Amino acid sequence: MHIHWLQHADFEDLGCIEPWLAARGHVVSGSRLHAGETPLPVAAFDALIVLGGPMNIYACHEHPWLRTEKALIRTAIDQGRRVLGICLGAQLIADVLGGPVSRNAEPEIGWFEVELNEAGRAEPLFAGLPPRFTAFHWHVDTYALPPGATGLAHSAACAQQAFSFDCGRVLGLQCHLEVTRDNAIEWFRHEAVTSSRYVQTADAILADVDAFAANNAAMRAILERWLP
Repeated sequence: MHIHWLQHADFEDLGCIEPWLAARGHVVSGSRLHAGETPLPVAAFDALIVLGGPMNIYACHEHPWLRTEKALIRTAIDQGRRVLGICLGAQLIADVLGGPVSRNAEPEIGWFEVELNEAGRAEPLFAGLPPRFTAFHWHVDTYALPPGATGLAHSAACAQQAFSFDCGRVLGLQCHLEVTRDNAIEWFRHEAVTSSRYVQTADAILADVDAFAANNAAMRAILERWLP
């Protein structure tokens, strides 16, 4: 399959997804939207991965390419492509499907437990996940569940952690299961955080090497079912 991915910041990449795709022989291309690159037309790819980023989906004045990106995502969904959104990507998908995006009650950064709801426990894409697992988070916004979508998970800080649309063809993940420890180190070089109830320090986050391994294993388990 030809997988196209959309990037919003140089320091946020595919993480553990990239070697997984390469090992299975998929053709992979990407567009750095923040650098002015034009994404491929929908007809050129089979699946779309929309990554996270430091901006908000409603910051169209500062980032006018967001309008073009939203149109591309909408077209990809309408034309039957598989679409995966992570953090900002999930919010963009929710937005184009009619689920408003707004500021979360509190920022959520670090290792926090995600719990699958009844639909999440029954979701085939999540068959390899336990009902509760620790995931890496880095977000200040959240989304409302779009019409026709199924909410799958929540955390203590955020009511919406995952959703599916059209029987799992379209999947949104608020948490960052793709992030490796090297990714997190790079993020902290660009983004400073202040510890609070749902924000952990960089030292605490980076010290948990096993958590990164489990985080990436969860991402790979989902990919095995999302890209059969």
